[in-house]
Amino acid sequence: MSILTSPERTDCHVLVIGSGGAGVRAAIEASRYGDTVLLSKAIAGKGGCTPMAEGGYNAVLRAQDSVEAHLRETLESGAFLNDPTLAQTLVHNAPERLRDLLRRGAVFDVTEEGEVAQRYFGGQKFPRTCYAGDRTGHEIMTTLMEWLRSTPVRVFHETSAIALLKSGDAVTGALALDRSGGLLLFRADSVILAAGGGAKIYASSTNSASGTGEGYALGYEAGAELIDMEMVQFHPTGAVLPPDAKGRLITEAARGEGGILLNRLGERFMERYDPARMELAPRDVVSRAIATEIREGRGTINGGVYLDLTRLAPAVIEERLPVMLEQCLRFGVDIRRESVEVAPAAHHVMGGLRIDPLTCRTTVEGLYACGETAGGVHGANRLGGNALAETQVFGTLAGEAAGKAKPRASSIPAKQVDDQRRRLEAFRTGDANPYALLKRLHEIMGEGAGIFRNEAGLKKALLEIDRISRARLHAAASRNLADCCSVRNACTTAMLVCRAALLREESRGAHMRTDDAPPQSEERSPFGHTFLSLSREGIERRDRP
Repeated sequence: MSILTSPERTDCHVLVIGSGGAGVRAAIEASRYGDTVLLSKAIAGKGGCTPMAEGGYNAVLRAQDSVEAHLRETLESGAFLNDPTLAQTLVHNAPERLRDLLRRGAVFDVTEEGEVAQRYFGGQKFPRTCYAGDRTGHEIMTTLMEWLRSTPVRVFHETSAIALLKSGDAVTGALALDRSGGLLLFRADSVILAAGGGAKIYASSTNSASGTGEGYALGYEAGAELIDMEMVQFHPTGAVLPPDAKGRLITEAARGEGGILLNRLGERFMERYDPARMELAPRDVVSRAIATEIREGRGTINGGVYLDLTRLAPAVIEERLPVMLEQCLRFGVDIRRESVEVAPAAHHVMGGLRIDPLTCRTTVEGLYACGETAGGVHGANRLGGNALAETQVFGTLAGEAAGKAKPRASSIPAKQVDDQRRRLEAFRTGDANPYALLKRLHEIMGEGAGIFRNEAGLKKALLEIDRISRARLHAAASRNLADCCSVRNACTTAMLVCRAALLREESRGAHMRTDDAPPQSEERSPFGHTFLSLSREGIERRDRP
């Protein structure tokens, strides 16, 4: 299909962009109220982070636990930057949303009494994390896809949204590219962004190739406000070797089951950083500890530390960590008998579009967001096990709210479609290799906006991002047009991360400024959310006792 021809048009009541746990759940809920369309950049159910999530789903199910404790630990882990209402919504609704999945056939590990089994995760005083071995996300996604097939939702596989369309101040649809590079137009009464995260702007990342920040870029360019984009969580344990598996997630469940971290000297170094919680300290603490050991010369020759599970019985590893065992065996490491080398890898963006806590509405009319695309739930550091719960809690709320929204008689301005056509045509005559630019972006972000940051490094990174953003990307064929758009989105996401990091002149949670001391009490910090939009930017200040 030529880009110059009129794009094929599809009308619907709700358009959902993204097919991970949040997007599929949102589409399921929205379909109860009207015609719903789901756009998936990959094959729906196969791409994104949810199928790759290994560890578990946090939900209060036992009498000795409580939603109050879950809320307190979520806020503590988030350095009290979380939106309290969003956090409350998460912990109160997570158990029932889990039951929805179980009623739909999800198979979780159970105790001898037949109750859902739960394990410890970092930052939690109770074994609250429900799991299906170490393939929890895959089990949830399989269940959701079966559920989706029972609805009338129309699914467009391998279809990449490239721009949101607006009529006046309201979002009224989107333009997308199919797998061949053909232009598609979707008109909708409401649009839900559930396009996942953006950790793939870093070289070492646990994300799939699709994690280049589409949701952040699409929302920002449509005028939505984003908060806390500086808060990028680095998972403590990404694979170091082999090179083609660098950053692949080594689940937190390994530490939850009793795995320990050792430096090259054989020291259990977490005693220096968090002697009370050790390897089960929050992820920001463990990631900084590992990074510090490596920086100070106590890391391995390959730039990592050792994760040792040999203290566990082989049967425990085989039963509770089968995916990790299998993938490490493919790396040539038998974790039943030897340690595996790990290092922090970019994992999750805690920031995202600002949303209403009860409806997931963004600051732009007709636009909703959920899952990792939305900000505010996790604050400055995400508690492990909260993300899978977030997909179901807020996917449900976004789908219901968008579905209940009234139909709007709105048009698609022809100029916006023409502008996007010209942008795509320019990729045909460009001269810059998008994959080379993405590699350079990885280097820039690693050097200037990694675990440790400072003003000079962030400003230098912004200058470099601006320079590569101006490059004339080249699409060798129509099917490569979407790749060019993804690289542009990655640059926009990287810019938002660096600008927000400069706004926050404090060290807090996952945001460690080497040129600013951490607050004496994160709970009493005078700073609230950073915010960025096309019309304003800054950092909220708040009174603290």
